[in-house]
Amino acid sequence: MSIKDYIINNFKDSSKDEIKESIVESISSNDEVVLPGLGVLFSIVWENSDEELKNKILDILEKKINQ
Repeated sequence: MSIKDYIINNFKDSSKDEIKESIVESISSNDEVVLPGLGVLFSIVWENSDEELKNKILDILEKKINQ
């Protein structure tokens, strides 16, 4: 099983609130171990976004990276 499949499997049947809680906890922990999981979630968002949303995401990233 790939890491991506493993992470997606861990979220099966999770509610929106549970997913949000997991994301918030992962970010606030500052633990680099969670980065692959956040990357998998980001890839799901990216793959399922239209060009408008992708551009908004890129605008946010560009702004924060270049601060």
